[in-house]
Amino acid sequence: MKRVIILLFLITFFMKQGLSQNKPVAKVEKIYIEYKGDSVEARRLTVSSMIPIEIARAWTNVQTPELLQFVAKGMIKFKSVDGEGFPKKWQEGQTYGAKMRVFGFIPFGGIHYLNIVKIDSANYQISTKEWDKSAKVWNHDVRMEAIGTDSIYYADSIEIYGGFMTGFITAFAKLFYKHRQKRWQIVARENLEFGK
Repeated sequence: MKRVIILLFLITFFMKQGLSQNKPVAKVEKIYIEYKGDSVEARRLTVSSMIPIEIARAWTNVQTPELLQFVAKGMIKFKSVDGEGFPKKWQEGQTYGAKMRVFGFIPFGGIHYLNIVKIDSANYQISTKEWDKSAKVWNHDVRMEAIGTDSIYYADSIEIYGGFMTGFITAFAKLFYKHRQKRWQIVARENLEFGK
């Protein structure tokens, strides 16, 4: 019952925010996190939207590097530093390294490391700890919840710290995650499946 009330509240809230048209909504908060033994000012970025896709299909897709490449296309291109490339599916406990190119050709941040901390199939959540030269902390949680049988509430929540560049990195991340969630709409509309 509690979950139903929360889902109804979320639906009502996000419809008022414009998500009835499946537009991503972004929120940025100042937070304090521990970094190398010090308390530092960071940002928490949350971008959320409603996506017209069955949760099982969304969950299968989100576990693949191929989906990441698709939703990032146009803003960031990831190239594995491992000679074998990315796996078909992300593996919990593994750390992957990638070179990032903004807009497909501008190198940024050196090697970006992505550690898959948790893949929780029961609750449709993935948590990563990520970092590179610029983004010293990039802790990312993906969460999805079914809304009926053919739609989901989808949220990316990212803790970001990059020293004096924190504000700039957060502003870019806001654009990037809105872009990603708009590309998710294409995945839903065209019934795309990844990782086969």
